[in-house]
Amino acid sequence: MAAAMPVRQQPGVTGGRRAWRRGLASLLDFWRRFRKNRLAVVGGAVVLLVIAMGVLAPWIAPHDPTQADFFRRFRPPVWMEGGSWEHPLGTDQLGRDILSRIIWGARASLTVGAIVILIATTVGVSMGLISGYYGGRVDAFIQRVVDVLLSFPYLVLAIGLMAVMGPGFSNMVLALVYKEWVTPCRVVRGEVLAAKRQEYVEAARAVGAGDAHIMWREILPNVLSSVIVVATLRVAWVILMEASLSFLGLGVQPPTPAWGSMVAAGREYIFQAWWLGTFPGLAILVTVLGINLLGEGLRDALDPRLGE
Repeated sequence: MAAAMPVRQQPGVTGGRRAWRRGLASLLDFWRRFRKNRLAVVGGAVVLLVIAMGVLAPWIAPHDPTQADFFRRFRPPVWMEGGSWEHPLGTDQLGRDILSRIIWGARASLTVGAIVILIATTVGVSMGLISGYYGGRVDAFIQRVVDVLLSFPYLVLAIGLMAVMGPGFSNMVLALVYKEWVTPCRVVRGEVLAAKRQEYVEAARAVGAGDAHIMWREILPNVLSSVIVVATLRVAWVILMEASLSFLGLGVQPPTPAWGSMVAAGREYIFQAWWLGTFPGLAILVTVLGINLLGEGLRDALDPRLGE
């Protein structure tokens, strides 16, 4: 009988398994560092809860958030006299269920935050890479634009842009993106200025790699942790800006529920029905606090040196 031929392992398969194991080990190591920060875990749980509220709003909201019932106006929360479990957090001046409107309002806030941060981070990272890598006149021009935008207060600039473009969801996203990209741009530029002098960049340049390859395939993966942390923390700021614009009537327009517009409506009835503005305000507070705690936990877990 002929001798059995030895089975040769495919290098690609073996390398793929090793890469998968390294990735899994890195993920487990990250989780071990992250869960040590209990406040970050609480913040992550809050963020997941708010995301679940926004995604599952059509199924978990007990009532239609836009349906008015004038016979149920100013119903108090369930623990107050006259309250009922039908409307656990009470009703507003039009008889709409507060809890349902808060649940649907989470969708509006998270949608604005996610879209603005996605666009702003993409633009800011690109500008930061170009600015930091090329330097010279390119860097000077981009940084002067950044300085001009930073000279305007965020909310004042957004209000001015909304006054020109008009209220609405799309215009609000554009107004917030207009300045939001400068933060990731400055962070990435600073990281690139330090990274482009590292040995791995010099090695890539020595073997003939182009500028685009060095920026996007060599430098960006090494500064990605900073980008993730900044993007997470900036979501909280964008949600605050969205609530502020909605409070002023320039953001999400009725009848779509938004936390900022709910606080604005409750302002007129603060002594008659305090729950109209209090519960949406608490929703903003808890959400922003949860995102900030999560962002700080990600920062510490992604950079272990900060926890030493």
